[in-house]
Amino acid sequence: MRLFVALDLREEVRQALRQLIERLKPECRVARWVRPEAMHITVKFIGHTDTKNLDSIGAALAMVHSMQPVEMHFGGLRFSPSERRPRVAWCGVEASANLAQLAADVERELEPLGVTRESRPFLPHLTLARFQSSEGLSKLFDAANELESKDFGSARETEFHLFESILKPAGAEYRRLRTYPFVKGAR
Repeated sequence: MRLFVALDLREEVRQALRQLIERLKPECRVARWVRPEAMHITVKFIGHTDTKNLDSIGAALAMVHSMQPVEMHFGGLRFSPSERRPRVAWCGVEASANLAQLAADVERELEPLGVTRESRPFLPHLTLARFQSSEGLSKLFDAANELESKDFGSARETEFHLFESILKPAGAEYRRLRTYPFVKGAR
């Protein structure tokens, strides 16, 4: 199994990003655009693990709690690692400080199970597209400049999810395995 931990998106945010992608697709046809229904905020990529580890991973994730919901605001269009040689286009996420703490707590709980800690700092984002070529990117950069301060909505989350990522020729398919309320009293 290929696993990751993520926050889901509200439908209003998904719809705003769906409209953005429909607007940008004609500008860069060689991009592999993410299906809006598959978008999520990755908290921790676990990677390949044996099915027999699922219960211990679940027990570890159940130990993660926060005093407050995670507040997020989605906006702008950015590129990584740089505009000169982008591999990914993404939407920025401004989040309350407890999202980074939530990610650190997930890492801390999973580390004793042999899940490697991330070496890079946690950066919440929503991947919109991946690039194999620079064809058509100049028009996309122009659109990005117009969208620098574009607001795609906000969310308040009280639970995260364990997902399985199933790789397929048409792109990854995500299956939610379990849900973990991380704020006391949340469903």
